[in-house]
Amino acid sequence: MGLGFIIGVFGVLILSHAAYSTIQYRGLLKIMEEEFSGPPVNVVLELLLGFVFCIWAALTVPGNFLSIHPDSEENRIVSLSANLDFMIFNHRAKAFPLEIDMKLKD
Repeated sequence: MGLGFIIGVFGVLILSHAAYSTIQYRGLLKIMEEEFSGPPVNVVLELLLGFVFCIWAALTVPGNFLSIHPDSEENRIVSLSANLDFMIFNHRAKAFPLEIDMKLKD
């Protein structure tokens, strides 16, 4: 487990704690018969911190980005075998005419 994964788990735990704190706060407001106007400031700060940790982990844990350029040395050529069992010619495209004559109205 790398540092990014641990920070991601910590971010999820912070988000879970913020959700639990909001539910607990709403329950307290119901007991005191007050209206819910929004979560407390500490819960909002927990949400932001947990969000930043989760985003950072999501960008660092999967690894480095790979090149998508076709001429790149990192790309490998993947080719399918010439097995005729996987070639399907009986599909919906045969319902379309081979030549479509479209004429504009003058």
